[in-house]
Amino acid sequence: MATKKDENKNNGSYTAKDIYVLKGLEPVRKRPGMYIGSTGPDGLHHLIWEVFDNSLDEAMGGYCQNIEVVLMRDNKVKVSDDGRGIPVEKHPDTGKSTIETVMTTLHAGGKFGGEAYKVAGGLHGVGVSVVCALSKYMRVEVCRDGFKWAQEYSRGNVKTKVEKVSACRQTGTTVIFEPDQEIFKDKDCIFDLKRIISHLRQQAYLTSGVKITITDERQPLFPFVYKFYFEGGLKSYVRHLVGEAETRHNNVFYCKAEREGVTVEASLQYLKEFECLEESFANNIYTGEGGMHLTGLRTALTRTINDYARKNGFIKEKDENLTGNDVREGLVAVVSVKLRDTQFEGQTKAKLGNPEAKTAVEAVMGEMFSEYLEKNPQDARAIVETCLLSARARKAAKAARTTVLRRGVLDGLTLPGKLADCTSKEPAESELYIVEGPSAGGSAKMGRNRRFQSILPLQGKILNVERARLDRMLSSEEIKTLIIALGTAIAQDFDISKLRYHRIIIMSDADVDGAHIRTLLLTLFFRHFKEIIEKGYLYIAQPPLYKIKSGKRLEYAYNDSEKEEIIDDILKEKGIQKESKKKSVETAETEEGEVTEAEGEKISGVFVQRYKGLGEMNPEELWETTMNPANRVLLQVKVEDAKEADRMFDILMGQEVAPRKKFIQTHAKSVKNLDI
Repeated sequence: MATKKDENKNNGSYTAKDIYVLKGLEPVRKRPGMYIGSTGPDGLHHLIWEVFDNSLDEAMGGYCQNIEVVLMRDNKVKVSDDGRGIPVEKHPDTGKSTIETVMTTLHAGGKFGGEAYKVAGGLHGVGVSVVCALSKYMRVEVCRDGFKWAQEYSRGNVKTKVEKVSACRQTGTTVIFEPDQEIFKDKDCIFDLKRIISHLRQQAYLTSGVKITITDERQPLFPFVYKFYFEGGLKSYVRHLVGEAETRHNNVFYCKAEREGVTVEASLQYLKEFECLEESFANNIYTGEGGMHLTGLRTALTRTINDYARKNGFIKEKDENLTGNDVREGLVAVVSVKLRDTQFEGQTKAKLGNPEAKTAVEAVMGEMFSEYLEKNPQDARAIVETCLLSARARKAAKAARTTVLRRGVLDGLTLPGKLADCTSKEPAESELYIVEGPSAGGSAKMGRNRRFQSILPLQGKILNVERARLDRMLSSEEIKTLIIALGTAIAQDFDISKLRYHRIIIMSDADVDGAHIRTLLLTLFFRHFKEIIEKGYLYIAQPPLYKIKSGKRLEYAYNDSEKEEIIDDILKEKGIQKESKKKSVETAETEEGEVTEAEGEKISGVFVQRYKGLGEMNPEELWETTMNPANRVLLQVKVEDAKEADRMFDILMGQEVAPRKKFIQTHAKSVKNLDI
C-alpha cells in the first residue's frame, strides 16, 4: 500500500516519458515565434520575406533577373523567379527528392557550404521550411532540366509526390502558400500591400539590375501592379530617402569596394534637419537593430570628419573632438555589406554580429569618404560646419538639461497652479491627463479621481520640436513642466524606469486648434520620448462631440453618424417623424442649485448640443464621458511603421513647405468635416 509521501512523489515524477521529442517541422508549429518573431502582422509578412529572400539569393548570385510577388485571392501568396530552380533529383542524405527535403526539413539548403551560394540572406536554412510548416496549403513548382515539377504540402506535411507536370523551356521556382489561420488568429493578420511595396522597393534599390513586380489580385476588377528596377543602387536609395528635403551639400557620397572577402557599399547625404536616418543591410537583409557594419560606418564617419576638420583648421588644437552624435545630426546614410558566413542575432536577423564587417566598413569608408572630402571642398565645409553647429547646440542643451533636472529635484515635482498630482505613487495605476487650456483643466481637476488621475493644463500651443534643437526646446516653460511631470528626464539622461505614469492621455478639443495641439504633443513624444509610445503608455482621449437629451434620456455621441443613430432611435421609440432643426437654449439646475444654459438644436423635441470644446463640459460630464475608466474611450498611440511615421512628421511639421502643400492638396478631398 502506497503511503501519502509515495503518492506525492509519484504525482511530481519526472521520467523519460515526460520528455517530448518533436519531429520534422513540429517545433515550428509548437513555437512559431522562435522562427518568425510573432504570430501577428509582423510574423505574417515575414513569411513573404522568407520565400522572397530565396529568390533574391538567386539574383545576388547572378542567376535571376526577375522576381514576382502576387497577392492572390483567398489569402494566398505566390512568389516566382527565373533562377536556376530547386534541384529535383534524390538527395543523397535523405533519400527523398531535394524539393521535398528543402521544403520539409529544418537546416536544409544550399547556404551551409559548397559553391551554390557565395552570398545569401538566409542564416539557418530554415526559412522556406518554416513557411511550409505555418501554411495551411503550399505548392512548389520548379522548372529545370526541360520539365516543370510540382509538389503540395499542408502544415509541414507532404500531400502529393513530386510530379512531372509538363515540359518547360525556362528555369525558375514558384512557391504558392496560404498562411494557417490556426497560427495567425488575429483578425488584423492580413497582407498589407503598402508594407509589401515598401519592403520590396527597398530590395530593388539594394539589388541593382533586378526587376521586381508586385501584383495585388484581391480586387480582380482593378488589380494593382507595381514594378521596380533601379541601376543606381544605394545612391538612388539615398536620393529616395532624402525626397524633397533641403540638403546641406550637393553631391551624394557613394562608395563600393571589397575588403577581406566582404563587399561594402555605402551612401550618405546631410540634410537641413535635426533627425538622423541610418539604415543597414547584410546580404540584403534589413538589420533594424544595426550591428557591426553600422558601428563601422559610424566610427569611420566620426574619425574622418574630425581628421579633416583638424587638418583644415575647423577645430583648433585645444578644442575637443566632435562626438558621434555631432556628426550624425541631419544625416541620411545607408550601408550594405555582403559576406559569406553571416552571423545574425536571432532568426529574424535584426542585428549583424560579424566582427569582420566592422573592420571592412571602417577601412572602405575611412579611405573613400576622406577622398570625397578632399575632392569636394565645398561639400566638406558644409558638412563640417553642420557638425560644429551641432556640437555647440549639444553643449547648450547639456546646460539646459542640467537646469531642468535640478529644477525637478528642487521643486520635488510639485507644480502649484500647473500639475494637479494624484495621491498614488504606483506608476502602473497612475494617469496623467495633458489638457488643453485652463478652462478644461479646471473642469478636469474637479471631475477627476484624485487617487490615480493627475491633470497638467497647457497654456496655448507648445513649441514645434520638429523645427527646434534640444537647447531651444528646453527653453519652453510648457515643455520643461511636462518633462518634470513625467520624471524620465530627456535625451542622454532619459530613463523609462522613472516614468511616473503608465497612462499619459492627451485630451484636447475636437477642432482644428485641438488637432494642432495634439499633433504638436505627438511630435514631441515621437521625437524625444519614443520609448513611452513603444511601451504603450501614450493615449489620446476621445471626448464626445454631442450631448443628446430627450426627457430623462441622456446620451453622448462621438461622431455625426452616432448622433443620427441615437436621434433616430429616440424618435422611433416615440413614434415621431423627424422634423427640421431649430435653435434652442436648454436650462438646467445643478445639485448645488446653480442654473446653467446650453445652446443647441431641437430636432422633433430632441435637444442636441454640439460641444465646441472641453471647457463647455461641467466636471460631472467630463468625468462621465471622458475620464471614467468604466465609460471612456481611449485611443492608444502605436507606431507600426516607424520609418513612415518619421516621414509623415517631417512632411507635416518640418520646415519644407512644398511637401506639406502637396500632402494637403492630395488629401483635402478626403476631409469630410472641417470645424473652423
